[in-house]
Amino acid sequence: MIKQYDFDRVIDRRGSGDVKHDMLNAYYGREDLIPLWVADMEFATPDFVVEAMRQRLDHPIFGYTTVPESYWESVIDWVYSHHDWTIRREWLCFIPGIVKGIGMVINALLDRDDKVIIQPPVYHPFRLVPTAYGREVVYNPLIELPDGGYRMDFEQLEQVFDARCKLLILSNPHNPAGILWDRSTLERLAEFCHRKGIWVIADEIHCDMALWGKRHIPFATVSDEAAACSITFAAPSKTFNMAGIVSSYCIVPNETLRHQFFGWIEAGELGTPHLFAPIATEAAFRQGEPWRQAMLRYVEQNIEYVIDFCREAIPQIRPLRPDASFLVWLDCRSLGLTHDALQDLFVNRARLALNDGAMFGPEGDGFMRLNVGVPRSLLEEAMERLKEAVAESL
Repeated sequence: MIKQYDFDRVIDRRGSGDVKHDMLNAYYGREDLIPLWVADMEFATPDFVVEAMRQRLDHPIFGYTTVPESYWESVIDWVYSHHDWTIRREWLCFIPGIVKGIGMVINALLDRDDKVIIQPPVYHPFRLVPTAYGREVVYNPLIELPDGGYRMDFEQLEQVFDARCKLLILSNPHNPAGILWDRSTLERLAEFCHRKGIWVIADEIHCDMALWGKRHIPFATVSDEAAACSITFAAPSKTFNMAGIVSSYCIVPNETLRHQFFGWIEAGELGTPHLFAPIATEAAFRQGEPWRQAMLRYVEQNIEYVIDFCREAIPQIRPLRPDASFLVWLDCRSLGLTHDALQDLFVNRARLALNDGAMFGPEGDGFMRLNVGVPRSLLEEAMERLKEAVAESL
């Protein structure tokens, strides 16, 4: 018998301390908004993850604990079965979050005058973290395609590169556009970075959320050059909606790079997971495939709903169909609004909290990022509010 999961259930998260709800007033100046911004989902964390942690809670002592080898075995097995990538145990290390991991790489591998390349529009901590650590950020903007998608601009990348460019942060799958980068693009990027002596952080946290039967290609697998210059970051947190557990890990095939980076991590004991990270990760990777498949089908239906709704009721807004993840990049430029007016439309008129596209770089101006990892009833209410707000503004 196939278990049925209830993704239609609306769960009241107020008072749980979650960022998406409890920070509305701080970020948007009001609390009466449907929160569709922070990249976690409104679905209950799977019961098998909760039960695994509950079983551990039955033991009354929470002292120092070892990291079970079964934890790493579950990661290795999952990566192989889902991405056809054979990784070795010594390539793996826990990191306390993807964004923190970026900061760790910068501090472990880069000199003060080294530069970091990013490809906007892209996840804003790619810019914020290097800047906060005093590194110069070099911009290699993506080229927008006629269908609304994007491709990498290798010609411009050659032009902006100089000898101080030592790190490139790759979003794969891409956030916010949901692109699954194809093999030829990744091969070309790997060849360039390896030839120029650039390390690559491949942020692949959305890798297990490829949609419509598509396949994610891990950057490190496309060539020997890619394996030699890459640090891959991943986690079960997006897929299984458990970001608060903090269960990220990195994969580093290059022995020299691994020795330098892992040595820096171990010096501060930063690679030791907290008590529940291995437990939750192993439960997700050992028991989670049926839930993952059901969740992806639900997200696909939500994406189709948004695309159909905008085409029929709000043609001024064009959603880009993502290849992966529960985030939809909305092109709102046909509304003809300034940045502030667009924000006012969504927040004060439609009473919706989305991520402002401009935070992903100037290339995101006129866009909004919509989180569709929610029960359909909430999404329907949000889209109706948006339709009414747009109609009133025209």
